[in-house]
Amino acid sequence: MYQAAVVTVSDRCFQGERPDGGGPLVRELLEQGGYQVTRMVLVPDEQGEIECALRELCANGEIALVVTTGGTGFALRDMTPEATVAVCERMAPGIGEAMRMASMAITPRGMLSRAQAGICARTLIVNLPGSPKAAKENLQAVLPTLGHGLEMLRGGPSDCASLG
Repeated sequence: MYQAAVVTVSDRCFQGERPDGGGPLVRELLEQGGYQVTRMVLVPDEQGEIECALRELCANGEIALVVTTGGTGFALRDMTPEATVAVCERMAPGIGEAMRMASMAITPRGMLSRAQAGICARTLIVNLPGSPKAAKENLQAVLPTLGHGLEMLRGGPSDCASLG
């Protein structure tokens, strides 16, 4: 069972002006998918604070998957993709592409997502939209495949093991 963390990026949630609807839903979906969610983090829409939270979660190598929710749209303060790119050594563009394709099957607005995914040390970071409905749809589109990616990233079983 891989450890996971959820980061909610929202000024209004951070300031206590509205409850966090996306973070708890993402946690529930990850747990249903077999992940152990060990950290829930809430940060404002500030690139530096998002980067700091992501780096901290990736630092000790215990957390295999970090899922963010919020800050992936066109608003001026939506900086989650930029923060993710800044902390990742390698990007995983297929994850964002798969989420956008799944969203486009539901609404043409899916093309407006700027969500990214990438690898920081031995941790995979995946951005989701802030809307609980969209976060659920996007995570469900990629969750079944993330485990295989984490096996490769963290040195678990692979399809090539018998070639050695």
